[in-house]
Amino acid sequence: MNSASLNVLYIEKLMNMASNKKIYIFIAIISLIFSLSACGIYSFTGASIDPNVKTVSIDYFQNQATLVNPSLSQTITEALKDRFLNRTSLRLVDEEGDLQFSGAITSYHTSPQAITGDQTAALNRLTITVRVTFVNLIDEKSNFNTSFSRYVDYDSSLNLSEVEDSLVEEIVKDLIDDIFNRSVVNW
Repeated sequence: MNSASLNVLYIEKLMNMASNKKIYIFIAIISLIFSLSACGIYSFTGASIDPNVKTVSIDYFQNQATLVNPSLSQTITEALKDRFLNRTSLRLVDEEGDLQFSGAITSYHTSPQAITGDQTAALNRLTITVRVTFVNLIDEKSNFNTSFSRYVDYDSSLNLSEVEDSLVEEIVKDLIDDIFNRSVVNW
């Protein structure tokens, strides 16, 4: 007997024991959620990962940008690892995971935005671009090699060094969301 048949028998047994209609509905909903989650159809994080995928490997993202933030490579690499450890049941391996990530930081720059009447910038923009190569050994159709770019505007009266840490934190969070969603959410 397969696990789906056992789940159905277990649910029927619970329903027979439940005399209250509310309990019946609650048990049915919980059972359905766990059945769908176990099949790899849905997870509470939105990730849709094939049940045959067990591991993920994430290479160190080298910083190839002209302007270098010395901690950015480590920050992006660790944030991507943390996302997969916290939001999936995949095991992190050093190399040759079922899902593989590699890439580089290709751009880290500021530019003026919102020029005022006296030709000065009211806002500056910090932009970070990361090139990501994703390989899925189980489903090669989902492989990609693409760049992800995010930015945050900040008041030009502030020096970048004053706000850089908080801006980088916000941008990295958005970049990791984009990379995670593109690779495993499939919406």
